[in-house]
Amino acid sequence: MAVVVRMLLARILALIPLVLGVVLFVFIVMRFSPVDTAVAALGDANPTPEQLQQFRQENGLLDPLPLQYVHFVWHLLQGDFGTSVITKEPVGQVIATALPLTVQLTLLGLLIAIVAGLVLGVTSALFRDRWPDQLIRIVTLAGVAAPAFWIAVLLVQWLAVGEGLFPTSGYVSPADSFGGWLNSLALPAISLALPVAAQLTRIIRTSMVEELDKDYVRTARGGGLPPVVVVGRNVLRNALINPLTVLGLRVGYLLGGAVVIETMFALPGMGQNMIQAVKDGDTAKVQGFVITIAVGFVLVNLIVDVLYLIVNPRLRSRS
Repeated sequence: MAVVVRMLLARILALIPLVLGVVLFVFIVMRFSPVDTAVAALGDANPTPEQLQQFRQENGLLDPLPLQYVHFVWHLLQGDFGTSVITKEPVGQVIATALPLTVQLTLLGLLIAIVAGLVLGVTSALFRDRWPDQLIRIVTLAGVAAPAFWIAVLLVQWLAVGEGLFPTSGYVSPADSFGGWLNSLALPAISLALPVAAQLTRIIRTSMVEELDKDYVRTARGGGLPPVVVVGRNVLRNALINPLTVLGLRVGYLLGGAVVIETMFALPGMGQNMIQAVKDGDTAKVQGFVITIAVGFVLVNLIVDVLYLIVNPRLRSRS
């Protein structure tokens, strides 16, 4: 346990400069973007050059960039993401409203991807080079090649417009109706999950095949252990180590894909709000959304590292 805690602390300390670097990158990109914050904020009022200059002075836009960055980080540490220059509302409040939906969509998509990847990957490995394996490999190849937005279009045409089984857009809170919530997020979550499920299936199959060919599996089978015990207790646990290392990256894919999928299904999450902020030239909102998603991605990879330590005792013993 002490080894796990020590390694966890080391990873957390390593993440601090990474997060600061992400914040710096977003800050620089937004400061050098062609969008003029003063014009975006006062453009509808036909401001004079003097009014634009006064706005920049009042909001610290004329300060040296290093000083702006220090002020920006200091406010972030206090939970202050700034104020929207368009809607005049705190960005943190907008994020707090939109983030739960994006998290729900991402987690639901991740759950679908993990379940489908496990079932298909294990089945493919157990029926290696037979027709179930060949069929699953063809399906997963198509899934890896298909982008999430294209899958979303097909699902909407087939299951929403054609069959009328799901809504084409909109969101129902789970507090109002769990069934309505699941119905409203089903197609977006499946659209996000299928490419990730296809990738996980291929990785799990490869890991399972490698484990099934090892000597300890043949020894266990020769000793009379039931195949369910051999596969479930030994092979599957060892085979999941490699897929777990790439799971964090796949969660990042889900977070990035949610930006497009939320817009397609008119879901009021981080993605739709961020795209609208880009259209409006609202730099404060764009900064807040991008940093929140980036930090979420970093935290997810930290969780994956912890899980990797738990399922891989050899790594702990070497430490």
